[in-house]
Amino acid sequence: MVFTPGPDGSYCDFAVPARFQSWAGMTHGGIVSLMLDEAVGWAAWHAGHPGVTGRLAVSLRRPLKLGERVHVLGQVERVRRTLVYCNATVDSLENGERIADATATLVMTDTKVDVPAQ
Repeated sequence: MVFTPGPDGSYCDFAVPARFQSWAGMTHGGIVSLMLDEAVGWAAWHAGHPGVTGRLAVSLRRPLKLGERVHVLGQVERVRRTLVYCNATVDSLENGERIADATATLVMTDTKVDVPAQ
């Protein structure tokens, strides 16, 4: 998944590969949750408020079919001190149906990455 910043938030169009199957022909709900988590994380990053997810509340509206193309959108609602409040959606590109949505609270972090010496 590659997220792009846009006027309405950060978005990605994506189709889940077969290796993430749950029941026959369906994407595992954990993968859908991961997509929502990525959306809020990238929305915060693109808005200049990088952070880690402290809370993610997911609502799965209907099963996501394997290979179904979806539009994943993450948005920052507000920032308060070190908390970033976000929302995200997964919608079918075929018919616009809502597949899942989430609200999240991220805790802003320093973006420095420490790499151990080899």
